[in-house]
This record gives sequence, C-alpha cells and structure tokens, in this order.
Amino acid sequence: MIIGVPKEIKNNENRVALTPAGVAEFKKQGHTVYVQTNAGINSGFGDQSYIDAGASILPTIEAVYDIAEMIIKVKEPIASEYPLIKKDQLLFTYFHFASSEPLTHAMLERGAVCLAYETVEKADRSLPLLVPMSEVAGRMSIQEGAKYLEKPMKGKGILLGGVPGVPPANVVVLGGGIVGTQAARMAAGFGARVTIMDVSLPRLRYLSDVMPANVVTQMSNHYNICEAIKTADLVIGGVLIPGAKAPHLITRDMLKLMSPGTVVVDVAVDQGGCIETCKPTTHEDPTFIIDDIVHYCVANMPGAVPYTSTLALTNATLPYALQLANKGWRKACEENKELKLGLNVANGKVVYRGVAEAWDLPLHEVESVLAEEAVC
Repeated sequence: MIIGVPKEIKNNENRVALTPAGVAEFKKQGHTVYVQTNAGINSGFGDQSYIDAGASILPTIEAVYDIAEMIIKVKEPIASEYPLIKKDQLLFTYFHFASSEPLTHAMLERGAVCLAYETVEKADRSLPLLVPMSEVAGRMSIQEGAKYLEKPMKGKGILLGGVPGVPPANVVVLGGGIVGTQAARMAAGFGARVTIMDVSLPRLRYLSDVMPANVVTQMSNHYNICEAIKTADLVIGGVLIPGAKAPHLITRDMLKLMSPGTVVVDVAVDQGGCIETCKPTTHEDPTFIIDDIVHYCVANMPGAVPYTSTLALTNATLPYALQLANKGWRKACEENKELKLGLNVANGKVVYRGVAEAWDLPLHEVESVLAEEAVC
C-alpha cells in the first residue's frame, strides 16, 4: 500500500503521524511511504531521518494526498484539505466528527473512508489510541491551569501548591477517566487540594485506593458539581463519551457560582466540551474570559509538546496502521473488531452511531459497508 504522511496544518499543531521508526516498519513489510517535506521537523525528525528510514519526501501536501492510498494524520483535515481527499481514500487520524458538522458532511461528500483514532475500542471498552494523548492532555491541563491562575494571566493569583502557612489551591476534576486521573495526579503532585468526580462508584473506589491523601473522590451530579465549583480555583473538564458530544456539566448560569479569576480547562473541547461556554481555541490565542472566568479551551493541547506526544501516539497507532496497510481496510476491520469500531464514515455513509445521532444523519450497518465492493 502507498502511505502518505502530510504535514499538519492546524494552528500550532506540531506533531507528526509517523516517526522514522514507523517508516522503517512499513518498508520492512513491503509498503511505500511518502512524507511531506518538514512534516516531522517540529517533533524533532528532519527529512533526512525519514529518507534514511526508507521514505520518499514530497514537496507539497497536494502531492502527498494525490499519491497516497492511505493518509495517516494526527488531527482531522481542515477546510483547505477537503478538496485534496479522493474517493475511497483511507484516512486514519483523530476526527471527532460529533463536534464538527462541516467536517462530517465534507467527508461524506468526498467519499472518503474515515477511521477515527478516538473510537478504536478494545473489548474492555478502553480506547487505546485516545489513551496516550489523554495522558498528555490530562497532565498538561494542570500545567496550563497553574499558569493561567497567575495574576498577569487574569487568574486569581494563586500558587497551585501554596507555601507553608498559606493554603494550596482547590482543584476540581470532572471525570475519573484517563484525563481526569492524570490531571488529579499532577495537581496532587503540585500540592493542591483535589476533588475528582465521576458517575461510577467502582471507579471512585479505585481512585480512592490509588490516589494520594490530598485527593478526595465525590459522586458526580448536578448538586455536587455546583457545590464544588463554589470554592474551586481550577476546574478541569475531562468527560468523554466515545464518538459522541460531551455532556455540558457546567452551564453558563453556573459560572456565577465561581469566584472571579477561576480557571476552567476543558480537555473535552474537541468533542464539544463539557463546559457550555467553552469553544475551541489555539495555542496562539488559548484563553478567553466570560463572566470573569478564565477559559482555556485549546483543542490540540498535546501539540505543544510534540516530541513527547508524537512518540506516545505512534507507539499506539503503528500496530493498527500496519494491519490496515497489510490487509486493506475492509479485511482489517472484518478481522479486528477494535478497528471496525474505529470506522466512522465510509462510501458516503455514516456507520458510527454517535456521529449519526449528533447530526441527525442516517446510520448504516458497518457490516453492509464492509461487504460492498470498492469503487475504483
């Protein structure tokens, strides 16, 4: 198969979808890899390292899309990329369709085969291609939250861990999954007082066992959230429903419960956000203020630490990408239920329930799409 790796062009997205080590694995198994020039430079991988691994370098993003049968990316295509996508071309990347109706319709119209990292799912319901970036984003949420609590950043002017004789900050973490767990651990490491909330009592029991003494667990419901945010200095939104829009756990009206200068970091913003007032921002302009509350809503947080993020992501995605290349997407999805759950759009049809429900589109059975013959 011919693999294409374009340079990411989303604002301040510095990651790359394939490392030179990944190129070497594709070459070893008989595939051809084309990488756009400087695609990996911001992650620490120059063109020569890809050439040495066996890739060919192409000068433009147009050339990569034109030649590739499978495009491997990090973030979803943006509007300028839509016309480059060919019918039946396989795109393997993060899509988050449920948060973008224009992207959904564009991929349907282009006839692309869209396999989304975020909905590849194991039998135990874990999301192996979302985990590494959730780990990075969860940890970064505290790093960024601590920065924006500083007064020059319009925060309260509170040091997250306090100092002897001065109490630390109160951190509320919504969601006890990967993002929430990593955020709570980081905040606890800073010395903050942390409350982590989730709807699952077994999960809360687990977190209570593994977290340090300055982390307390609490059942997540509307009343408890309202009470918790009254004294919060930093609120982390880390709630995810795979492939669907995140629920709004904090509404616009609830902002008035928080004191001025409170910082909210919505890690779920690329799935619509669990804080109603959040909208996607960029590393270039990461925050905005509503009702005196500082909102940090960068949709590609791991892009700020591309070396770490690229290695973590490709460690997880490469085995799946190799299956797709070796078998073709139909056979790979038929044989691997994890990959089949990653299929969101194919042959101009939506085959993932969360996407269909988000935009009121017909839902097609994935088995019937897999059975269709490819149109050349």
